[in-house]
Amino acid sequence: MLLCGVLLRTVSQRRDDPDKLSQKPNFIIILADDIGWGDLGVNQPEEKANNTPYLDLMAQQGIRLTDFHSPASTCSPSRAAILTGRYGLRNGVTHNFAVDSVAGLPLSEVTFPQLLQKAGYHTAMVGKWHLGHNGAYGPTFRGFDYYLGIPYSNDMGCTDKSGYDIPSCLPCHSSHTPFSRLKRSVDESCYSKVGLPLLGNSSIVEQPLDLWTLTEQYKSTALRIIRNARERGQPYLLYIALAHMHVPLAPPLPLDASATHHQDDRRVYDASLQEMDDLVGAVKSTSDDTDKGNTLIWFTGDNGPWEQKCQYAGSVGPFKGKWQTDRGGGSAKRTTWEGGHRVPTVAYWPGRIPANTTSSALLSGMDIFPTLLNLAGLRPPSDRRYDGIDVTNVLLHGHQTGHEVLFHPNSGAAGEFGDLQTGRTGKHKAFYLTGAAEACCGATGRQQLHDPPLIFDVEHDEAEEMPLDVGTPEYQAAAERVARRREELLWDIATDPSVSTADYTTDQSAAPCCDPQQAVCRCDTWG
Repeated sequence: MLLCGVLLRTVSQRRDDPDKLSQKPNFIIILADDIGWGDLGVNQPEEKANNTPYLDLMAQQGIRLTDFHSPASTCSPSRAAILTGRYGLRNGVTHNFAVDSVAGLPLSEVTFPQLLQKAGYHTAMVGKWHLGHNGAYGPTFRGFDYYLGIPYSNDMGCTDKSGYDIPSCLPCHSSHTPFSRLKRSVDESCYSKVGLPLLGNSSIVEQPLDLWTLTEQYKSTALRIIRNARERGQPYLLYIALAHMHVPLAPPLPLDASATHHQDDRRVYDASLQEMDDLVGAVKSTSDDTDKGNTLIWFTGDNGPWEQKCQYAGSVGPFKGKWQTDRGGGSAKRTTWEGGHRVPTVAYWPGRIPANTTSSALLSGMDIFPTLLNLAGLRPPSDRRYDGIDVTNVLLHGHQTGHEVLFHPNSGAAGEFGDLQTGRTGKHKAFYLTGAAEACCGATGRQQLHDPPLIFDVEHDEAEEMPLDVGTPEYQAAAERVARRREELLWDIATDPSVSTADYTTDQSAAPCCDPQQAVCRCDTWG
């Protein structure tokens, strides 16, 4: 149970005895990008979409966490909080890093891969980093022995064959104009000057990369890491940060669909979801073949769907944020409505996690940090305060107790980045601020402060449509609890000597560039 103030420093509910494990467990963390709670078939069986059969099977053989939340509603802050177990107001990462960011996750922060690496784990990462790509900010300096992936989002650079996106972005320029002088007339949301790079450890191996073969590259690399770790007899951490379901989407489409595809239908998104699920299935199968009883696989998301991408965005399921959408504007990614941060989450560990179980405990991506450390028999550094809690008892022992209170930081819609102006305690969720996120139709709800706050009973009103009457005892009790806990948490952060500050300085020379003399920095070192 998470308590504020001094007790926020406690990250463990009850430690599992690591001596009971015959060997150190392996960990596979799979983080999907911009995925909706309703994208998993097991979360909405009535839809009968059948786009995620492998994840649905994993849920049947493991545990489904139905009230699990990303630590933020956009990329960099969510990933930083997952890796450090700390809110962005503590770890310093409150908004996204750019293509030309000079820094990243503050070097004063400690990640769980670093701690596992020091404890003898082989640590590898495949996929999106988005926490700084220059020098000591890259993945191989933050706890990973090996890295293959994109240093940021897959829409933050051009490619020779564009994927599906709104708006459609042009392919990379093919002339020999140096990237520093390249000028093109394209939509302002399209990155056209630098090709999207693929990094191997800290070096660019391909620029621009091929979106249409990226999934196979990620899959083959992940499977090789699992097999090699088994051959070495070394425990491992594999962190797979997928490009799915972030635009641009580049799925294999059936020939009939490719020929008849219309930009307004959902076949592209469904095909992308199926491609992601196939990758997860391959990882699970290989893990089962190599070390089935000693590997925890944990699938979750970094935030909810990017609603303004319309047919290329996922499903929030019942978490529609109706109060907001009825007034205009979005209620998913970048917002603190449920659709922005309640993410599909499944954990699987044969023989340790009881099969076909479900937990409605209030949990967060920040909980991954202390939970993995406990399972590995490690303790987090005592020189800092944490916001994640050890959820071993939820995963392994059927406990239903999670966070007593959980806050959702502003993530790019209304308010200042990182501010904690939405809070959840039990079934009650309070908003001190709403609005300012773009919907599919282009409408943006106006930013609106709420004093007293809007409070919803999200247990009985999943759509967040009808706020409680401020005059009721239920409202008064909930408002007092959230306000008190928010004040305690903000004071705890204000007095935390381990708080970090991120450097968001940008410089054109900081953009990853394999060859500045080639258009879009083009190169290919694979050969």
